[in-house]
Amino acid sequence: MQLIFFLALAALLFGTAFLYNRLVRGRNRVETAWSDIDVQLQRRHDLVPKLVAAVDQYAKYERATLTAVAELRAQAMHAAGMSARGAAEQNLSQGVSKLIALAENYPDLKANENFLQLQKELVETENYLQFARRYYNGSVRDYNTMIETVPSNIVAHFFKFIERPFFQKSSDDAANVPLVRLGTVE
Repeated sequence: MQLIFFLALAALLFGTAFLYNRLVRGRNRVETAWSDIDVQLQRRHDLVPKLVAAVDQYAKYERATLTAVAELRAQAMHAAGMSARGAAEQNLSQGVSKLIALAENYPDLKANENFLQLQKELVETENYLQFARRYYNGSVRDYNTMIETVPSNIVAHFFKFIERPFFQKSSDDAANVPLVRLGTVE
């Protein structure tokens, strides 16, 4: 009888440790994925002032657009919390799209090698950011599912694992933002 009790206790402890370790791996995957997003956001934040400066040389009278993009960048860099950060980053994306569209009015700017290189880097960054967002959201989905399903939800509750928010576009309007590609805005 004691042997059965000890085997059951050992199985319970082993199962708890197994589930706990899965939850920790999931949480770490989410944090790593967020770090990847953060790197791409910082890269975009670093490119925006260079792009503004390149456009500024050609579009002196478009000061309002340039100033707005610079302000949106500052807001995005200082946004706290996942939902605020997502909204700020979406606004910055829209501002950058307007900035790229503005360049269409200046043929010399569109042919400028520095501007084209910045535009190419920005497109690459947006692509990396999209991939990082997908990976993060997939990791959050898996992690949150483990927190919500039996029996791991018991372990998660006991050890105070909390659900993580998704990093997504802030509204349905965000899906209508023009897609930026080299040399064109769609």
